[in-house]
Amino acid sequence: MTELIAVVGPSGVGKTALVRALAKSHPFVTAYEDHAGRPFQTLFKEDIRYALANQVDYFLLRAEQEKALRASPHVGLIDGGLDLDFHCFTRLFYYRNLLTDAELTLCRRVYDFIRERLPRPEFFVRLCADEKTVASRLSTRDRINIAGAEDAALFNTFLDEWLASIPPDQVLEIDVSRETLDYKRTVEIIMKASL
Repeated sequence: MTELIAVVGPSGVGKTALVRALAKSHPFVTAYEDHAGRPFQTLFKEDIRYALANQVDYFLLRAEQEKALRASPHVGLIDGGLDLDFHCFTRLFYYRNLLTDAELTLCRRVYDFIRERLPRPEFFVRLCADEKTVASRLSTRDRINIAGAEDAALFNTFLDEWLASIPPDQVLEIDVSRETLDYKRTVEIIMKASL
């Protein structure tokens, strides 16, 4: 089974840009969030009744992506991932009253069911950036943002809690506040740490 690396962090921190930069430097096989291709993303942005459908759709997408990445002969690199979607986005939406108690429980059941069948990634790259950087990057994005810059602090709290359960040698934290989106310095750091 091929190794899998997940790039995690709040919306706007630069996960997608980093995965693209890493893929240019090494023959990784990659998977992205695919906001435009998700059938419930726009509906959820307009109507909270689609929050549960959106989360379950993302869980299934991420499981399908992980399965495909693991089947490749190259190291897999995923933008975000199943664990981030559950431990951070689902919890954020619950906190914001976009998911009910029963819906959170259902999300946990789906997540646990998938994780019992698919191993979690072997390595996590956690991106951090100051609030100004995140807000600036989000303002230039041409896609649906359900989580915004105002959610970054709470999101990072959920991220801290989840990553505390991962062995420290499997998590690399990098502050990208002063990094350009070509990620030259960050790519070098990750390549030395993970491969």
